[in-house]
Amino acid sequence: MVDVLSLVLHHDEQAVLCAVEMALEAGVPTKTHVLNLLHRLVDGAPIDQPDVTPPAALSLNKEPEANVARYDGLRTTEGTRHAS
Repeated sequence: MVDVLSLVLHHDEQAVLCAVEMALEAGVPTKTHVLNLLHRLVDGAPIDQPDVTPPAALSLNKEPEANVARYDGLRTTEGTRHAS
């Protein structure tokens, strides 16, 4: 919160308020998102990006599945540890 408030020392107060409001409306009230929106406002870059619809050729044929047993097999109590 302090980092976001301190942005008014370097940027216009109205731009900071606008970026904070936009981040809250998007449901992502993080410092990184506020900074991203603020820089887009200051640079004049477009804020609203069009929705991306990937072509059908990029769709998954087989959904990935979690295989936690594989990771448990990498962890060993004796010898070399490959993962913790």
